[in-house]
Amino acid sequence: MPWAYVLSLFPLGLLATAASFARWVRPSGDEWCFLPVIRAHGLSGMVRKFYVDDNGRVMNGVLVWLYGRSGVPGQQWFAPISAVFVLGILWTVTALALRRAALTVPRGIPLFVASMVTVVFLLGSPNTYKTFYWPAASVSHTLPPVLACAAVIPFLLARSRGGRAVALGIGVVIGLCIGTLSEQSTVVVLVVLIAALVMTFRTGGGQSRRRLRAWLAVGVAATLAGALILVTSPGSRRRRGRVGAAKDTSLIAPDSLAGTARSFGHIMIDTFSSWQYLGAVAAGVLLGLVMRGPGGARPDPPRRPVLLLCAGAVTFLVAGYLATLLAYPVFHAGVVNSTRLWNDFLFLYVALLTGLGMMLGQSLQGVRLHRLHGGVLRWAAAAACAAVCVGLAPPLVHLGDQMRVRAHAWERQDVWLRARVAQGARVLPYAPTPIAKMTEPFGNGKRSWVTACVARYYHLTRVDYAPEVP
Repeated sequence: MPWAYVLSLFPLGLLATAASFARWVRPSGDEWCFLPVIRAHGLSGMVRKFYVDDNGRVMNGVLVWLYGRSGVPGQQWFAPISAVFVLGILWTVTALALRRAALTVPRGIPLFVASMVTVVFLLGSPNTYKTFYWPAASVSHTLPPVLACAAVIPFLLARSRGGRAVALGIGVVIGLCIGTLSEQSTVVVLVVLIAALVMTFRTGGGQSRRRLRAWLAVGVAATLAGALILVTSPGSRRRRGRVGAAKDTSLIAPDSLAGTARSFGHIMIDTFSSWQYLGAVAAGVLLGLVMRGPGGARPDPPRRPVLLLCAGAVTFLVAGYLATLLAYPVFHAGVVNSTRLWNDFLFLYVALLTGLGMMLGQSLQGVRLHRLHGGVLRWAAAAACAAVCVGLAPPLVHLGDQMRVRAHAWERQDVWLRARVAQGARVLPYAPTPIAKMTEPFGNGKRSWVTACVARYYHLTRVDYAPEVP
């Protein structure tokens, strides 16, 4: 077995373990409100709820219906399926990008790099439960940047005029989907596409450059069209009215701009000091060290590396700030604690770190260090990746234990409530079963916005607070 496949067992084993814990997922937060609507009105009711009443995120409503129509099992299968989706997209993009660039790597390297990026993004999050296990947050903030990455696949595969037309068509569909998934993901994708479009004027390439420009321009137009559908919806207008952001100038008010800057600064301090992101850098270094050009020659280093690094850093900071700015009217300073919102730009951060590591690995190929050679550097990078996976395992197992305890308590209460409802009860006590800072029907013993949804889920008139699970 090639050594890269053996090394891939570390991140893949961690992903498999995380996926197995998904059997302990139970409804919480927004799901309490989604499930009764799906049960009563199906897809049309879910889409109407989002477009007309909640926030205008039409595609969000479709995805919620897809996993919610199966009830609790649909929520449990969401995390494993999304893990396979993210890994498959990243694996395919990595392999195709290397082939398009006429670069060769040892067998298993694309899978290893993709699995490391997947692990760092999904399991290295400040709140893994909300990033990976909570479907309502994942469809809005975790999966959209990966879906945008999927649009690259048909472009890399296109060789003929028909193939390029198909790539443009898929780009339109994905752009519309992202534009109607969430405002934060939309602005991040737009910033990345525009930055890439600007960078094409600094590089050569002739016909291929013109094709890339056309693809990027179509992506920008499609994403903007989706965003227009979202922001002009009745649900979006209602949401802005509820949070006092109905005026178009509220986002650029001095208080919003300054508050966003402070909050984004705190987010960046937390992000830059997180050790788990070193796994993405190490995976990129390993990729750069083992890459070979045509004939097995050492590949040429990227042109204008300083320009690329600066462009990547500026793109990330601008995208992250704008995404935080869009969320600020709703969450205000609390956006610092709403870590699920960070995922809209953290995927870009992980991807840029991987690219940075790859450039570093390419540079190290041509450097002769005292008592160091290529084999030692490769093993050092591989050991760093394995260490990150090992370091992420204990908190993941601890989260799995918490999920199991909550699932047992949730099931006991669920059975008790259904039995009492069958006997004719209309008002019953409910004990919150909190996990990972999720919203429960009673926060600190007080009613929260999901309390009425829990009553509706169990066909009750009202639920009252109970200190312990029956």
